[in-house]
Amino acid sequence: MRRVLKSAVLAGLLVCATAPANADELDRLMSLLAQRTHGQVSFVEEDHLALLDRPARSSGELRYDRPDRLEKRTLVPRAASLLLENGSVTIEARGRKHVVALRDYPQIAPFVESLRATLAGDRHALEQVFGVNFEGTLERWTLTLTPLDSKREGVVKQIRIEGANDALRTVSILQADGDTSVMTLGASLPP
Repeated sequence: MRRVLKSAVLAGLLVCATAPANADELDRLMSLLAQRTHGQVSFVEEDHLALLDRPARSSGELRYDRPDRLEKRTLVPRAASLLLENGSVTIEARGRKHVVALRDYPQIAPFVESLRATLAGDRHALEQVFGVNFEGTLERWTLTLTPLDSKREGVVKQIRIEGANDALRTVSILQADGDTSVMTLGASLPP
């Protein structure tokens, strides 16, 4: 019974995502995003974790190069970088470098794919991993992404991306344990 209810909920999300009026706007948004080959913006991120009395705050730069290179360079409170490219993640912090294949860590795939596919304007890739719900217009839009795979749903409950035209403004991640992360993207930076 539980599986039937879950399937019905997911089907409902997919129906919402493909409603005729919103489907046209979503297609227009994805087309607009797909035209971007490069972007570099500042970010401020707040992680609200049950273990901490106050949010953990960091800031830095986020850089995207088509088709799948995404780099997050944290500058404050301490320098670190995370680079997604060619199916692997490279993490550098405190003088150490670690490279891991994404296929070996399926639990982080929703985080990565939500940003990568959105920035690439790849609706098909988004819909392979998420139920996609689009609200608004090109001038002010929200994508709500809900994992289709129950294993991923055990880690990420929902990802909400807000933007205007071809610019992402906020990325909010609600984890299954109730912890949240909100990344606010700022002005474009020179390359």
